[in-house]
Amino acid sequence: MDEKNPKSSSGRFRKWFKRKHKKKQPHPCYNQDEFSDGGNAFMEDVYVSSFDMDPCTSTNELRIFVGTWNVAGRSPVGSLTVDLEEWLKPQDAVDIYVLGFQEIVPLKTRTVIGAKDPKKATNWNLLIGKALNESFGRPWLTPMLNPISSDTYHYVEIPVSEKRASFSAISDNTPMRGRTITQQRHHQQPVIGGSKYKLMASKKMVGVFISVWMKKELLKKFCVSNVKVSSVACGIMGYLGNKGSVSVSMLIEGTSFCFVAAHLASGEKQGDEGRRNHQVSEIFKRTTFPRSAKDDDNLHPLTILGHDRIFWFGDLNYRLYNLEDNLARNLIKKQNWKALQEFDQLRREQEDGVFQGWTEGNIEFAPTYKYSSSNCNRYCGGLPSRSGEKQRTPAWCDRILWYGKGVKILSYLRSEIKFSDHRPVSALFSTHIEVMKSTNPRFSAKDTIVPNIMPPELIGTSRNNEEGKPTLLSLIVKDTEASSIHIKKE
Repeated sequence: MDEKNPKSSSGRFRKWFKRKHKKKQPHPCYNQDEFSDGGNAFMEDVYVSSFDMDPCTSTNELRIFVGTWNVAGRSPVGSLTVDLEEWLKPQDAVDIYVLGFQEIVPLKTRTVIGAKDPKKATNWNLLIGKALNESFGRPWLTPMLNPISSDTYHYVEIPVSEKRASFSAISDNTPMRGRTITQQRHHQQPVIGGSKYKLMASKKMVGVFISVWMKKELLKKFCVSNVKVSSVACGIMGYLGNKGSVSVSMLIEGTSFCFVAAHLASGEKQGDEGRRNHQVSEIFKRTTFPRSAKDDDNLHPLTILGHDRIFWFGDLNYRLYNLEDNLARNLIKKQNWKALQEFDQLRREQEDGVFQGWTEGNIEFAPTYKYSSSNCNRYCGGLPSRSGEKQRTPAWCDRILWYGKGVKILSYLRSEIKFSDHRPVSALFSTHIEVMKSTNPRFSAKDTIVPNIMPPELIGTSRNNEEGKPTLLSLIVKDTEASSIHIKKE
């Protein structure tokens, strides 16, 4: 095909196209890697122009609360609801709560290699659901209507066709027996008057636990799909679950999210930092979210780094290096957090290590570990030493990091709950999701529509010219069919 020959159909089209669309700048939603092979300049122009004329996405803000807490093997009790409410501070502005816990069971031999006990995860989910929902005066009926008694749970998306029928085609006057099962379920459990937050995913591995909750109204507003969980055990011998991670992957419209709750190797001796770094590398390498026949047409990322927005949090156990204990305690007493962070191992890993390129909020709070005991504000160790007490230099072991564009941190703080030898940490984020739009009801919301921009002289052009070679139009059709990009025909 001779694009330089002005007499050829492709040459006429390029001349017409450049005349009609001069100096077009790419739209932010244009992704050359997704829609172009990099060598077809013409198709690049077509897509860029189409996005300029009819943007393929709109953006919506989400607020995400991420929290981490090592509870030191203590069982959840009813009175802990008050502490959870203090930590979570349930507020209507938060759309998603992502909570990571460590040591929800004591890390003893029988709990690490013994039979699984799902009751711990269930009890924590019950307390979290109560704290999130009853603070809004909403009775939380989920435990009675749909008890979750497993170490693993994830939300199963309602098919789009049923969701549309449930929320669009149905009216309050529609007879109940004339509705689908999905319609009846949503009619019987309306958001108003019911629980406000729904459990989207939950995963427990020995003592590491993640629990993700979302506003129920968002399930009406957005397409939430391909919710998956994964776990990586890299503790004793590299494969036991006393250390490792549990992760959740999900798609919210056109944006993929990954939440990684981790508990890494402890210790402040030489070589311990290397063990933590190795475990991080193993988690990156071994965490997968395989596709299945039940997945929808939206292909989800298979690995952590394949996601658009990634949040990594937990008891990461990074310590202060090359700093004497008494000097560290003196800086803490002066609340000189900036000077103390100069000795932080995790900051070094962010600059040139396993977390290079990852971001963390400004730390303007005291180290979260190790406190002498529960219900105590005194760090363990120090002088004068106490009998039977471990000597530990205080450190920011509990951290929250993120990776990816379009994330803004609004707050980063610790709570003063004295339930364990760690203090819980939380961060509030603002992020945007891409909501796929369609101007033609014949196409689903995820379809990108390329308008009919063909010049009149090319509309009737055959797919093959006199010499039997494919014309420019045939290549466009072939390329767009392969990419599932539709050309509207009037």
